[in-house]
Amino acid sequence: MSPAPTTLTPGGNVGLAQAGLSGEIVVTLTWQPLPGTDMDLSALLCGAGGTVRSDDDFVFYNQPVGGDGAVRHLGKSQRGSGTVDQLRIDPARVPADVDKVVIGASLDGPGTFGALSGLAVEVAAAADAPAAVRCDLTAGPETALVFAEVYRRNGEWKVRAIGQGYRNGLAGLATDYGVTVDEPSAAPAPAPAPAPTSAQGWAPPAGPPIDAPPPVAAPAAAGAPTAAGAPPISLEKKRLVDLEKKLEHQAPQMLSLVKTAGVSLQKRGLAEHTARVALVLDISGSMSGLFRSGAVQRLCERVLALGLRFDDDGVVDVFLFGKEVHQPEGLRLEGHQQYIADLTRRHKLEYDTRYGAAMSAVRRHYFGTSQERTEPLPAQVPVYVMFLTDGAPSDKAVATKQIRAASYEPVFWQFMGIGSPKQFSYLQRLDDLDNRYTDNADFFSVSESDLLGRSAISDDALFDRLMNEYPGWLQRARAQQLLVP
Repeated sequence: MSPAPTTLTPGGNVGLAQAGLSGEIVVTLTWQPLPGTDMDLSALLCGAGGTVRSDDDFVFYNQPVGGDGAVRHLGKSQRGSGTVDQLRIDPARVPADVDKVVIGASLDGPGTFGALSGLAVEVAAAADAPAAVRCDLTAGPETALVFAEVYRRNGEWKVRAIGQGYRNGLAGLATDYGVTVDEPSAAPAPAPAPAPTSAQGWAPPAGPPIDAPPPVAAPAAAGAPTAAGAPPISLEKKRLVDLEKKLEHQAPQMLSLVKTAGVSLQKRGLAEHTARVALVLDISGSMSGLFRSGAVQRLCERVLALGLRFDDDGVVDVFLFGKEVHQPEGLRLEGHQQYIADLTRRHKLEYDTRYGAAMSAVRRHYFGTSQERTEPLPAQVPVYVMFLTDGAPSDKAVATKQIRAASYEPVFWQFMGIGSPKQFSYLQRLDDLDNRYTDNADFFSVSESDLLGRSAISDDALFDRLMNEYPGWLQRARAQQLLVP
C-alpha cells in the first residue's frame, strides 16, 4: 500500500526529497470535465527576477519542451471519471539560471475555475505513480490559475502550493511572469478584426492582471496644456520623478542607490509598488564589530533606498532588539549618513537576542496586537520588514509562534544573517516553517566581507536578494485576501 501523500495548503511547501521524490517528477493537474470547457496546463521557467528569461521558457501544448528538455508537457488523459494534464520536470537538467518552474493553467472556452470540481495538483515520481504531494484547490471567478511552483532553495528542490487566480485568462498569467503576449488589433470597421497569433500559435486576450488597479491620472497644473493623446502619468510615477529630482540636488549618492533599487523592482513588476518599510536591527553585543566596520550602515542605506521607492513619506520604521525592544526615530533621508553612529551613541548594545520580542513589537506597531490569529487581516498596503541579525534567538518558541500568527497579516519578513550559514539553522527552518496561512518569510546570509570586502556583493545583486521572494508573496497575499484594492 502506498503511503499517504504530503498534503499542502496554498502557501505550504515541502522538499522533494522529504516527500520521497528523487530524479524526475511529474506534476499532474486533475479536474472533473465540464461540457464546453477545457483546461490547458502550462509551465514557466523563471530566473532570479521571478520572470521568464525569454518566451522560450513558456511551456504549453503548442511549445511542449523548455529548458533544453528539463521541462516537458506530456498532455491530457482520462483518469477514471476525471481528466488530468501533466508536465514532467527533471530538476537535475533545469538550467542554472532558472530558480523556479511555475505551474499554471488557463481555461479554453467559457466558464470559470469556480465551476470545476475535483480541482487538485499532484506531484509524483512518474505519470502513473501514486501522488507523493497533493494540494486540493478551490477557485472562484478566475479563468487562469497558478497552482504551484517547483523551486530551488539552499541546494535542494522544493514544491510550494500557490493558488493565485487571474480573471483575464492566460494573458494575465503569462504577462505577470514576463511572457510577451500579442494584443488584439483595434478594428476600424464595426466588425472586430481577428486577434493576431504569436509564433507559438496562441493569442490570449490582453488586459491587466486581476490585481493591477487602473492608473490614476495626476492632476494637471492650473493652465497647463495637455498634449493630445498623451497618456496620463500616475500619481506614483510622478512621486518617483519628484523624488529623483530632490535626490539629484540633496543626496546624489542616494539617487544612485534608489535608481539601482528601481531596476531590481522594475524586473519584478514593482516599479510603482507602494509598501511600508521596517528595519529590525539586532543590537546584541556580538554585533559591535559590524556596527563599527560600517557594514550595518551600508545595509541601512540600501533599506532606505527601498523605503524611498516604496513609501511616500520616505521614512523607514526602525526597531532595535537585544534583551529589550526599542523603537528609535525612523531612518529618513535627512541625516541618513550618520544614522548608525548616532544610534549606537544613544543605545548601548545588549546581551540577549530575542527575535520573538522584536516580531511582537513590529506586529503591535502595524496591526495593534501580537496575539495569535486564525483569520486573514486584509489591508490595502503591505509591510516589508528587513530583519538583520548575526546569531540565533534565545526565544525560538516565541519567534516561531509570532511568524505563524503573522502569516495571517499583510506583512513580509525578509531575514538576513551576517556570518556563516551554519550559524542560521533556525532561520533556515523558519523560512520553510509549516502550519502558516501563507509563506511569509525569506532568508539569506552574507559574510562581512560580502558587504565590505574587495569583492563585496554589488548593490544590484543585494537588491535582487532582498526582493527574491517578496513578489511571490504579494501574489499569494492578494489571492488569499491579505491585500485588497
